[in-house]
Amino acid sequence: MIPWLSENTPFPPVENALRAPNGLLAAGGDLSAPRLLDAYRHGIFPWFNPGDPVLWWCPDPRMVLIPQEFKISRSLARVLRNAACEVRCDTAFEQVMRSCAAPRGSHHGTWIHEDMIASYCKLHEMGYAHSVEVWMPKKLFPLQIEGEAKRQSSLAERPEMELSGGLYGVTIGRMFYGESMFSNASNASKIALAHLARQLERWCFGMIDCQMKTSHLASLGAREISRSEFIYRLQELIHYAPVTDWQFDTDLFS
Repeated sequence: MIPWLSENTPFPPVENALRAPNGLLAAGGDLSAPRLLDAYRHGIFPWFNPGDPVLWWCPDPRMVLIPQEFKISRSLARVLRNAACEVRCDTAFEQVMRSCAAPRGSHHGTWIHEDMIASYCKLHEMGYAHSVEVWMPKKLFPLQIEGEAKRQSSLAERPEMELSGGLYGVTIGRMFYGESMFSNASNASKIALAHLARQLERWCFGMIDCQMKTSHLASLGAREISRSEFIYRLQELIHYAPVTDWQFDTDLFS
């Protein structure tokens, strides 16, 4: 049995989480900003289906990515050097969330429902939640140079850009809690994560929380650590001064 949280009920110790399903700690409560921030400070995150009670998790082991351990393959390195894209931060937070919630392949359900979107958009307004966005040309406009007058002009119409991939998560101190990412173009989510990892390394962030193990994240350098180690590291990182200017350097891969 797991405890039911009322409005003011604190979270139980994370050591009380179930082994099966791995990490299920509590149910109930709400998705208010104070509740969410308290959860993240204790290494807990919400994950539940629409229409179900809020479920709170703290799995053991925990999948994390240490920023400096992000693996850049040769092919990804070429993409990062040559990709015709722009990487932006916090210009389309809700759009990123909704793109992460969109059906993928044969999977039609999503845990990123309207209540979740509203709650994380509130964290974004408060400066705790951030998006990393990859914008790519929607279509290229050919140069149509006719006559000497146009030949004198070197300005071409800029291609229209569209959101092609990205990710979002929560930050407290020098800790980044990854929530979800999406890709509508080849390598778009990898580009977003590569920029995030490189910038967080410069900002001296200690961990990116990946929550659960996936082969995709493992291929990029993420690894599992014990819950006790995760909580130990977390309790140091959340007490550092936060980054207040969430803008990425322009020379991350130049």
